[in-house]
Amino acid sequence: MKTMLALSVAAVALLSAPAAEAKGCIKGAIVGGVAGHYAGHHGVLGAAAGCLYGRHRAKEQDRQQQQGQVNGQGRT
Repeated sequence: MKTMLALSVAAVALLSAPAAEAKGCIKGAIVGGVAGHYAGHHGVLGAAAGCLYGRHRAKEQDRQQQQGQVNGQGRT
């Protein structure tokens, strides 16, 4: 029953998030969920942490690309 509740909450959270904010979240959630599952049956916790980390990395990469374009170091 707890699993169904957690999956329902996760599904609602993913569906209600804007597409721009989900960048990097899906890949991070998959990797984090698998790692959490094997690290002690904490797949939901791992998926949430992976999603947050994936979003963080995507924002960092976007920020670096924007700085490179401003400084004239943009890649073509």
